[in-house]
Amino acid sequence: MTKTSSRASVPLLIEGDNVSEAYCKLLLHIANNPGLEVSPLVLTVDGFPADYSVPEDSAVRSTLDALLAKKQKTSVEDVAFTIFPQQLWTMAQGDRAKLFQFYRWSFPFYRARHKANSRGLYFERLTMYGSGPCDGNQLEWILSEWNKREGVRDSMAQATTFDPARDHTASAQLKFPCLQHVSFVPTATGLVVNSFYATQQIFDKAYGNYLGLAQLGAFMAHQMKMPLARLNVNVGVAKLERIGKTDSAMTPLMNAARACVASPPRVASSWAPTLQPAI
Repeated sequence: MTKTSSRASVPLLIEGDNVSEAYCKLLLHIANNPGLEVSPLVLTVDGFPADYSVPEDSAVRSTLDALLAKKQKTSVEDVAFTIFPQQLWTMAQGDRAKLFQFYRWSFPFYRARHKANSRGLYFERLTMYGSGPCDGNQLEWILSEWNKREGVRDSMAQATTFDPARDHTASAQLKFPCLQHVSFVPTATGLVVNSFYATQQIFDKAYGNYLGLAQLGAFMAHQMKMPLARLNVNVGVAKLERIGKTDSAMTPLMNAARACVASPPRVASSWAPTLQPAI
């Protein structure tokens, strides 16, 4: 087994007006080209509305969730929840202190719920890192610094999920953390969110990853009192595994993906509860 890739590739750029379209373009690229990997991948999403919701194509979302259930994989919502707990944010009704408190209370349950969560969750690393200011709550530190003064440097608004002390291990496979880093860049048109994955599973994780990152971005933009302008996802190696390209079970999802890319999306607002703009 070789330790090197066959060649160093030019990044594949995928652009979408919503997370569903971007995911569909990536899926169709894999389907229409040799191999099962994209390395590296740059995926960018814009088109976010002013109410901080995250639009999706309802047919794509429901078809993917049905396939994930059939293959006994984690639902889109549960994957997204590892990055941002949208349900708890809705319960908190715009109060981020309550959001963080709700998450601290419930985190032990979420970690115990799935074996894959035993090493932690992304939102836990972002808000309960274990060291640093604000008791390791990196998001609270970014927001409190941003909101209390002018002239904050761009490099300040970044948060990490990777911890060498915990994550540098020689294990043959390590499911967490694939997401390494997130940064938030205020621009004239709104907040830009940048993220980096070392690897990403296209079938069972990518859509939930994009949704969770978009919801995280919407939360940060809401708290920074600006629109969410764009989400950029950088992936070292994106790969289709745990399902074959020719698996007949993929047919409905591929059909939904082609329809999504070919025509305006059938947008569903129910997947991500909306928030009123911050006062």
